[in-house]
Amino acid sequence: MAGFVDVLLRGLALCGQAAAIGGVLFALLVVKPAMRRRPELSALLGRLLILVAAGAVAVTAGQLLALMVQQVVLAGGQAWPIREVLGTAYVQASALRVLTCIALVVGALRLRRRPDAPGWWPAMVALTVALAATAAGISHAAARLEHGGVLFLLDAGHQYAASVWVGGLMHLTAVAYGRGGDAWPALLLKRFSSMALCSVVALVAGGVGLTVYYVDGLSAFTGTAYGMMVGTKMTILALILVLGALNFFVVRRLPSADPVSLLRLRRFVEVELGLGVTVLFAAASLTSLPPAVDVVNDRATLAEVAHVFTPRVPSFTSSSLEDMPLTDREAPRTDADRQWSEFNHHVAGLIVLIMGILAILYRTGLAPWARHWPLVFFALAAFLLVRNDPGSWPLGPQGFWEGMLFTEVLQHRIFVLLVLGFGTFEWMVRTGRIRSPRAALVFPILCSVGGALLLTHSHASLNLKAEYLIEVTHAPLGVIAMLVGWGRWLELRLPPGETALPGRVWSVGLAMVGVLLLLYRES
Repeated sequence: MAGFVDVLLRGLALCGQAAAIGGVLFALLVVKPAMRRRPELSALLGRLLILVAAGAVAVTAGQLLALMVQQVVLAGGQAWPIREVLGTAYVQASALRVLTCIALVVGALRLRRRPDAPGWWPAMVALTVALAATAAGISHAAARLEHGGVLFLLDAGHQYAASVWVGGLMHLTAVAYGRGGDAWPALLLKRFSSMALCSVVALVAGGVGLTVYYVDGLSAFTGTAYGMMVGTKMTILALILVLGALNFFVVRRLPSADPVSLLRLRRFVEVELGLGVTVLFAAASLTSLPPAVDVVNDRATLAEVAHVFTPRVPSFTSSSLEDMPLTDREAPRTDADRQWSEFNHHVAGLIVLIMGILAILYRTGLAPWARHWPLVFFALAAFLLVRNDPGSWPLGPQGFWEGMLFTEVLQHRIFVLLVLGFGTFEWMVRTGRIRSPRAALVFPILCSVGGALLLTHSHASLNLKAEYLIEVTHAPLGVIAMLVGWGRWLELRLPPGETALPGRVWSVGLAMVGVLLLLYRES
């Protein structure tokens, strides 16, 4: 749990960093030059600087809370070794990071009052560089004994470029929602497009250098959790680049682009931002993993990974309760444990596959009654309630309230409530009982968040190979879940004539999630 919370806090800090760094560059390179030709855009500057300050506050909160979590874990219930901790390079770099953020907040508020205050804009740019440098100071690069300086520069440049791109998308979206109909003047879009293109080039260059060093070959890509996460980041980045390229060609045609193209541009930017934030959380997850180059003896072979993904007939035979270690939660995993888990995944996969098929049928217009497919979530919730925790109520010896004292059991029961609520809510949207367009967005948002969480879960460090062979199936599930979410988002947000492809993507993707769960194996 501590590892998972730490990853989420790091992700929060990276998002705040993007808002701060990207906001300063967006204001300086996009908004201020555009103000010379369109003075009315000056009203944007104050709102964007507030977002810069909010980003710096998010970095501060994420960094301080992460330090507290790590301190609690290190203390292990004993007295906190404050003096020893304060002497570590990690804490010192974190302190510099917080001080830099405080200075950014002060600078943003100062410029909001006096946008042309002499010397403040160069100082803000210097602070953004310092923020990226302190981020590299708490990364894997700071711990390397060899090539540390080169890796530090690559990491800092990589993070700076990512922050400029994703943070710029945050501010571009804020501009759109702040201006209503005349969302993005052509002048702003063209200048942002040029800034984004430069940042992408720098992002890819830094990423290639870091990957070459940290992931030493194909065996590390396929045989370690770090390599898998880097590959997942690359996959999501490729999706973002496709959307970015489509947007780039629309921007090149401005101001002559048609209204439909402009609306499509706006919706693609929303998805591009969502995927960009997911990449930042995936990057945060990488910090919890040892670099692939350091994992030699615990690498899974290509044959072992292929075995996990080799299709076989799903097993609908479960181990018995008598064979399960119900009273010892710390007991090593047994064959009975694995059989129980595989049965759960396969039944859940069958239920999700049924939902996907019904969603496809409804989209084709062949089965109008299939609009009730969200009710299948009730079957999934009932199954999870019974099977998630064999040691607790209703199957195990622990009572209902006794089981709630265990974090894992509590999490599972919260998930069951979410599934019930989600199914009820989406069914009411599908049947017209809830008509709000915003309410319909709950389904894609939850799918996208769920997919992102699959990519940012905590990783065990005791048996890296065994855990990786279980978790390696999470990456494709997470990516497909995001395709489901953002496909549905586009289906809801695009003009009526543009929704066919996104609709097919999310409904087929939902069925694919079910297929992957049916193929899940731990043995």
